[in-house]
Amino acid sequence: MRLLFFLVLSTMVLFTHAAHGRVISLSAADAAPYSTPDGDGLADRIIREACRRAGVKVRILYAPSERSLVNADEGIVDGEYLRIAGLEKKYPNLVMVPESICEYEFTVFAKDSGVRVAGWESLRPWNVGYITGWKILEENVKDVKSLTRVKDDDALFALLRSDRADLIIFERLQGEAYLKRTKEKEIIPLNPPLARRAMYLYLNRKYSPLVPRMAEALRRMKQDGTVRWIMSSVQGTAR
Repeated sequence: MRLLFFLVLSTMVLFTHAAHGRVISLSAADAAPYSTPDGDGLADRIIREACRRAGVKVRILYAPSERSLVNADEGIVDGEYLRIAGLEKKYPNLVMVPESICEYEFTVFAKDSGVRVAGWESLRPWNVGYITGWKILEENVKDVKSLTRVKDDDALFALLRSDRADLIIFERLQGEAYLKRTKEKEIIPLNPPLARRAMYLYLNRKYSPLVPRMAEALRRMKQDGTVRWIMSSVQGTAR
């Protein structure tokens, strides 16, 4: 038993020494205000600070949602964010850092303000669109009139604009930022959201020893107000 403990401890010490100062690559697929091409989104900032506190440097890369997740699972990149809990069941090479980064509101957007949504079942009469790789939607959007999956937010909102979908599903803050950026007046978010979910960082299993350090860093960032400050620094994102 003592030998096993010694081996585990030795492995963690060696990893900590090897990882200290190392640059890990993390992939993101989300839009502003969470992630931006210059890495200045609120989730990007939270991740950078958590990595700094955990003793590693980070390089943030961007890829379409499904590809981003597959790259992390295959070890092409070292991890991926932002994702719902439970993905390790389908992607066994990923380990979830068990401290959330933020919360998403999965929201319906439409041109018709008279549409009423009340849970996943209420989507059935409609032509619906969402971005490929959003796992919570793949699991819950069932038996709708028609379903269209697209690669990104531009293609998603184009579905509504061209009347190829009656409803699209996106994260509320990302959708509102998109509408503001594009000066879109006809499309609106509907209430209530379909779901609220905590969102997490996943690391490839080769970085499993880093998971507790990242979780502790995120936990302390919440306790000392850093996460709140980062979210408040981006207009409209304070919770």
